[in-house]
Amino acid sequence: MESEFIERTVSTTNTDKFGEAICAFSNDLSNRKEPGYLFLGINDKNGELSGLKVTDELLRNISGIRSDGNILPQPSISVYHYSYEKGDVLIVEVFPAHFSPVRYKGRIWIRIGPRKAIANEMEERLLTEKRTSNVHTFDELPCPNATIGDLDIELFKLTYLPKAIDKDVLTDDPREIKLQLASLRFYDLVYDCPTNAGVLMFGKNTKYFFPGVYVQYVKFDGFTVADEVLKEKVFTGNLISITRELDTFVENVIIDERPVSVSALREETVRNYPTWSIREFLMNALMHRSYEINSPIKFYQYTGSLQIVNPGGLYGNARPENFPNVSDYRNLVLAEAMKVMGYVNRFNRGIATAQANLASNGNPAAEFDINTLGIFEVRMKEKSVQNFTPPIGGLNGGLNGGLNEGQQKVFQFIQVNEGQQVKDISILLNMPIDTIDKHIKVLIKKNLIERRGSKKTGGYYIID
Repeated sequence: MESEFIERTVSTTNTDKFGEAICAFSNDLSNRKEPGYLFLGINDKNGELSGLKVTDELLRNISGIRSDGNILPQPSISVYHYSYEKGDVLIVEVFPAHFSPVRYKGRIWIRIGPRKAIANEMEERLLTEKRTSNVHTFDELPCPNATIGDLDIELFKLTYLPKAIDKDVLTDDPREIKLQLASLRFYDLVYDCPTNAGVLMFGKNTKYFFPGVYVQYVKFDGFTVADEVLKEKVFTGNLISITRELDTFVENVIIDERPVSVSALREETVRNYPTWSIREFLMNALMHRSYEINSPIKFYQYTGSLQIVNPGGLYGNARPENFPNVSDYRNLVLAEAMKVMGYVNRFNRGIATAQANLASNGNPAAEFDINTLGIFEVRMKEKSVQNFTPPIGGLNGGLNGGLNEGQQKVFQFIQVNEGQQVKDISILLNMPIDTIDKHIKVLIKKNLIERRGSKKTGGYYIID
């Protein structure tokens, strides 16, 4: 029968019902420290099998509830199914959360006997206090030198709270600000001070408490840090202000969007990098870095590539042999906060999504350094130079050094328009065919491009 630990349903599509049940079992209000079970395919009224047939799609959908970001913090579940003569049964085993309260779409669901309900103020406080003994991550620890006055309360109330809490619940919430912060793990009621996560997200002077909380951007005129610095910028403040500023900077400064001719009558807009991929890797750096280390996140732009290095390296269950298929969270509260703010769309899918966007834009896959102790590095190559490996020292000190203006135009055109024949290049660049031929011979001699195809069909050119 249904009880504090059992819920049965014949529905296979009511995602809200499943999410509320998983949330309630996760919260484990009675603190029995035992898992709860959601049974799909069993009639609640008579306990009989409904004739359910469990499909791969249903298994994926139910398993996906764990990481779709609607339940925060992320629940711990296992999914099983069993087949019987009269139908299948799908079972979701839900383990008690270490970091309560757990919310589904901004509401705290609890189990009261055989039914579920939304937690009242006292029940929410019990869940908050229950969490204290389970604190394991740095971001949830109290920041003893900080006070409520060190937090930008307006930023929390106007920007974060409406996204984290259901609108109807928030309207009827009379609690003081400390209790509201504590329910979201930004304040420690026992020590009467903000948590590290609270200072990192909403601090007025975050760098005072955590000197390494900034992103250092440097643009180099070349391929290494030894080359001349063209531009520098430091992004500092709390994480909400840093993410906002980075978003604008990437779109307006890093992204180079330009029209490129693809035929005599048509142009196509080309981007050197997909915005979303850069954003995803930067957000991951902010979310996963170690804030106990005073080094900043390094965001370096070289000729033809971007590099992001964050201190801390892989964490927990994430190891070089299972990366990127397995992830773990050094900063659980910050991970949840990034999801609430919309900086992370879905847990455990960030790298896969970023790689897919790079491929869609025509960039090669991002490369990672996950073996160097204490850091995590990702490098992306620019679309226009993805197949160009410069010789040592570059071309007389620069990407197109040693080439005259016409040769540079032809080379740059082929970089983003591989596979074109001489006659097409001549038309699109408005240069005589003989001139194009001369420039191409120079580029081939310098091993910058390569001719493909037969003489009969005219041949075409690609980056060597």
